[in-house]
Amino acid sequence: MCGIAGQVVLSGNPVDRELLERMSALLVHRGPDGDGIYIDGNVGLAHRRLAIIDLSDAGRQPMPNEDHTLWLVFNGEIYNYRELMDELASRGHRFRSKTDSEVVLHAYEEWGTDCLTRFNGMWAFALWDSRRRGLFCARDRLGIKPFYYAVADGSFLFASEIKALRAHPAVGRQPNEAMLLAFLAWGLADHTDETMFDGVRQLPPAHYMIVTHTGIEECEEYWDVTLNPALHSDVHADGAVAGAFLDLLTDAVRLHLRSDVPVGTCLSGGLDSSTLTVLINRLLREDNTDGGTELQNTFSACFDDDRFDESPFIDIVVDHTNVRSHLTYPDTRTIWDDLSHLLYINDEPFAALTIYSQYCVMREARKEVKVVLDGQGADELLAGYIAYQFCHIRGMIRQLLLIQALRELLGMLRHHRSFLAYAVSQFFARRERRNLLRAGSHEYPRYRGTLSEALKIDLTTANLPYMLHWEDRTSMAFSIEARVPYLDYRVVEFLSSLPEDQKIRNGITKYVLRKAVKGIVPDAIRCRMDKKGFSTPEEVWMKGDMKERILEIFASDHFGERPYWDAERVRQNYQDFLDGKAPYSSELWRIVCTELWLRQFFAPTGRST
Repeated sequence: MCGIAGQVVLSGNPVDRELLERMSALLVHRGPDGDGIYIDGNVGLAHRRLAIIDLSDAGRQPMPNEDHTLWLVFNGEIYNYRELMDELASRGHRFRSKTDSEVVLHAYEEWGTDCLTRFNGMWAFALWDSRRRGLFCARDRLGIKPFYYAVADGSFLFASEIKALRAHPAVGRQPNEAMLLAFLAWGLADHTDETMFDGVRQLPPAHYMIVTHTGIEECEEYWDVTLNPALHSDVHADGAVAGAFLDLLTDAVRLHLRSDVPVGTCLSGGLDSSTLTVLINRLLREDNTDGGTELQNTFSACFDDDRFDESPFIDIVVDHTNVRSHLTYPDTRTIWDDLSHLLYINDEPFAALTIYSQYCVMREARKEVKVVLDGQGADELLAGYIAYQFCHIRGMIRQLLLIQALRELLGMLRHHRSFLAYAVSQFFARRERRNLLRAGSHEYPRYRGTLSEALKIDLTTANLPYMLHWEDRTSMAFSIEARVPYLDYRVVEFLSSLPEDQKIRNGITKYVLRKAVKGIVPDAIRCRMDKKGFSTPEEVWMKGDMKERILEIFASDHFGERPYWDAERVRQNYQDFLDGKAPYSSELWRIVCTELWLRQFFAPTGRST
């Protein structure tokens, strides 16, 4: 895990070394263990190292091949690097290090751009091929690791974070208003290759591109996933499917544990993270011959308010596994100072204060470990969000399977009645608050299709890319590598191939996972239906301790002059919420967060500071 940056001067003029140094300095949090710069005429590469695999100097980057015709800056992990190293060695390649980065170099030598299909991991890298005079840039299949770029003043620039690109005076000087309005209206971000900074783009997941002196010559997709639209599976095969899934997930976790530094686990108390905690514990104990009892560190967010606190469920998992549990209690005492750092590290506004819990968890984890495993991606793969139930039922109605649709509806009412009442109130509250905006935004059809269609949208555009943005920034803010075993591409392809009833059946979400971990994960966790994750009492804070500061923000001249919302109606709507006349919805926070972001990154005129 690292930070990368670079410049290709398209005119052929020399690279601006001072610019590279400024870009690198802005990424120091991503790689405090070392740095390096390589320049070849009109091409320059910069790297910040977070040492995870092979901690020796042999892992320094930019990294060359044997004859120095290839140079690599790499961010991420190739989990199957040992197997690939053995295969490449058998083909005559010689290795100077034990790093996965060197595996990337030799794999490119052996297979060219097809090397990407052989990697199992997360990555964003740029590889300078001096013989072809081309920069090979690539991003992993799901976009776990970021790759931003811009073309400005005759240069192609790239970096792990937008802030490094903005070291160039012509990059990201104005907001991208179309993206900003989509965020305000629908909570969307990272759903296209555009960002909220004008002119700054990101390489899409599962894509690579080739940059030469003429600019971007190629941008190709190298992987895609197809979801099985079938509604029903053979119930007699349920046991075999669950067993195959458990074996595959266990192997994915085993690969994700490869590290030369301490590894921990984010534990929310929900099914996804609890499953990882239990599987990790089993694997670690298998590798520990002395039967040690404190092999795993877990990190959790808790609250004094019982309505949001997951401590009882966390305690169940901790007692079951005998891990070392570390708890953090996010609250409002330092939240405004932390929000300033959160916005800086995130580069863009964020849709909910949920990210604050994750931020606090990563800050706590920094004290003990350098790597954490997290359950990100399970909801999008296994239909964990309750709204997916409507898509599942819609698909049955379209096929005139009315009895099955009624059965699913009754199951949804049995297991998720309280959510349905909440969802109805939120629908009307959010529709009303979108009217506070002065400019409209096209609605994104996130839940308009069948379950398989909705999952594909969330997996590739609407939800998961944004969640992974959070995952990367909150972890790297504290120089921690976050790994997501559910997004092992083999797990993704396996779950995508399953019929819909392996994900939702009779109102039960994540059906195949619940069946797979029966007898492994305590039933008090396995049978939970009240999804929370690393939640925060956002509504309580917005009505209580954060109120005075928010009222000041809404009353400010800057807020009143923004072209994005009707400031007076926003103030009145927030007051109605405070007075109990209107329900809460996250649009209020998004407006607050956008105002804070505009102040932090741009002058009052809308141009960059």
